Amino acid sequence: MVGVTVAGEIRGRYQWGAVIPFVLIHIGVLAAFFAPPTPTLLAWLAGSYFLRMFGVTAGYHRYFSHRSYRLGRTAQFLMAVLAQTSGQKGVLWWAAHHRQHHRYADREQDVHSPWQRGFWWSHIGWILANDYDSYDPKKVADWAKFPELLWLDRHHWVPAAGYGALILALGGFPAFIWGFIISTVLLYHCTFAINSVAHLAGSRRFDTPDHSRNNWLLAILTLGEGWHNNHHFSMGSCRQGYRWWEIDVTYMVIKALSLVGIATDLRPFRTPAAAIERAS
Repeated sequence: MVGVTVAGEIRGRYQWGAVIPFVLIHIGVLAAFFAPPTPTLLAWLAGSYFLRMFGVTAGYHRYFSHRSYRLGRTAQFLMAVLAQTSGQKGVLWWAAHHRQHHRYADREQDVHSPWQRGFWWSHIGWILANDYDSYDPKKVADWAKFPELLWLDRHHWVPAAGYGALILALGGFPAFIWGFIISTVLLYHCTFAINSVAHLAGSRRFDTPDHSRNNWLLAILTLGEGWHNNHHFSMGSCRQGYRWWEIDVTYMVIKALSLVGIATDLRPFRTPAAAIERAS
C-alpha cells in the first residue's frame, strides 16, 4: 500500500526560508482576479511555462542529473540559468537529490517516494524540509569543478528573480502575474507530479524494481517526462518516449540542437528496438 506518513515523522522540520516564499507565490496566484486572462496574457503564460519546463527537463534532469548528452561550457552555463529560472533551487542541489532518488527508487532511502512517506511528502514536503536543504557534494563532483555552476547553485534565486523582473519590465504587472507567478506555480506542481503521481498512476511497460509509471497526461504537461517508466528502465537515455505516439518534445528540441552542433553525444536507449517491442 502507498505510505501515509508525513514529513513530521522524518528527522527535521520545515525550512521556513523556503516555505514562506513557496506559500506567498501560491497566494500571488489570486492576483489574477485583478488581471483577467486575455489572449496576450495566456501567451505569456504558455510561453514562459514551456520555456522554463524545457530548462527543467533538458537541464536539471537529462543534462545535470543524467548527463544524457553533452554541451559546451557556455551552453552548459546558459542551460543551468534557464533551469534555475523555474525556482527549483540550484542545479547541483537538484542533480544530487535526483541521483539519490534513482539509486534508491521507492525504497527507504529515496528522497521522495510516495510509497515510503506518502503523497504529500513526495509531492511537496521533501523539497521544503530541512532534511534535504543541503546535499552531498560527492554526488555531483562532476559538476562541482565548474566555479560558475557552484556560484549559481549558491545563489539559486538569482535567475528566477532576474527572470521575473524581466517579464515585469517587458509586459507590466499583468504579464508578471501570468508569465511568472502563475506559470511558476504550474511548473512546480507539474514537475513535482513526476515524483508523486508518476509513481502511482499510469502504465508499466518495463518491469523495473520501483513503481514508476508512464502517464500520457503528465508527458504532455512536462514535455515528455511523463514517460517515467521508460525513463527508469533506461535512465541514462536522452530520449524518454520510444513509440511513435509517445511524444517527447524535450528530446525533439535536444535533437534539433544536435543538428546545429550545440548538443552532442546524445545517449540512446539501452536496448535494441526489438526489445522495446517485446516489453510493450
